[in-house]
Amino acid sequence: MQIDKEQLIACPVCEAVNINKGKKNKCRRCGSGIYTHQTFQTEKSWAYLITAMIAYVPANLYPMLITKQFGQHEGSTIFGGVAFLWEHGSYPIALVIFFASIIIPVSKFLIMIYLLISVKYPLGKDKRMRKFKLYYLTEFVGPWSMIDVFVVAILAALIHLANIQIIAGTAATAFAISVFFTLLSAHAFDERLIKENS
Repeated sequence: MQIDKEQLIACPVCEAVNINKGKKNKCRRCGSGIYTHQTFQTEKSWAYLITAMIAYVPANLYPMLITKQFGQHEGSTIFGGVAFLWEHGSYPIALVIFFASIIIPVSKFLIMIYLLISVKYPLGKDKRMRKFKLYYLTEFVGPWSMIDVFVVAILAALIHLANIQIIAGTAATAFAISVFFTLLSAHAFDERLIKENS
């Protein structure tokens, strides 16, 4: 009896090849449950990523930090804060915020877009290991994008001067939402698709 290749399914635990028997698949070797990918394999990841990208727009347009002093309100955007720190000679801090708030989030967006497109439409002779490295890179650097929000929270908690009040702006909330949904997008992405579509 000849078995069609499409009827075979690999175990995600021990990688033994099994015959696909429908919904209740169990590995013949280790007994683990096996499931086939759903038709909408990447849609959830796309939805989270698009939400993150939408939230990133107000995160850059609105103030991240609002300073209230002597009845006057002064807001500072991410770019404005980086420029201010650079002009006043705080080059290391300006670079850290620039990389954490601009370079890393945009890089994560581009990497996730590349991965999601490449598993759906294989782009030429892509290296499988390179895709895996890019995916794990987004997982590793993900939490570091929150550095802006941490800075705002620390400043608001530490500065208790009588005439100065520091509060988080609208951009802080939008930025936190953007980072959160980028992390969800990476978690929703099934890395096994890289192996199957490379």
